[in-house]
Amino acid sequence: MERLPGDPARLGVRTPGRRTLILLRHGQTEWNALGRGQGHCDVPLDDLGHAQAAAVAPYLAKLRPVGIWSSDLSRAADTASDVAAACGLLVTVDERFREFDLGERTGLTMPEFEARFPAEYLAFRQGRYEGVPGSESVTQVSSRFGAALREVVGAIDPGECAVVVAHGTALRVSVAALLGWAGAGA
Repeated sequence: MERLPGDPARLGVRTPGRRTLILLRHGQTEWNALGRGQGHCDVPLDDLGHAQAAAVAPYLAKLRPVGIWSSDLSRAADTASDVAAACGLLVTVDERFREFDLGERTGLTMPEFEARFPAEYLAFRQGRYEGVPGSESVTQVSSRFGAALREVVGAIDPGECAVVVAHGTALRVSVAALLGWAGAGA
């Protein structure tokens, strides 16, 4: 089993006046392993994903979070449930923490995506996620996700810690946008 970097006892030390926000990507699903785009499709954790959630939970419990928030999609909600159980907390579910809506790309592997949407695939490989019919833009995801993150930060007091369990790409572009990093979606 992989160990998380750092000493959990050291990680559990709180800094007065500073809020701590832990952002956690859900455990693995079968579609992750196959390279299929999941988006809003509610694909459950596979056995490895459940093991990953169970493995990370005690480490996060050492940080003594006061709240746990999650996407409403089961792969994130189930990961959050393991963390919440280890922390003695309940999960607050918020659909704004969902992954990008991939539109017509949902369920496609990368080779299938490239064959069906060659221009959009090339843009994706360059870090631009828009263009597939029915998909969300970086701006849309960053807006909904960023608003939810700001609410979580506002819900905890200085010196407290919160955990948000969500999805990889939405986490990456939203945090970059929230921090004001240039080219957050590129």
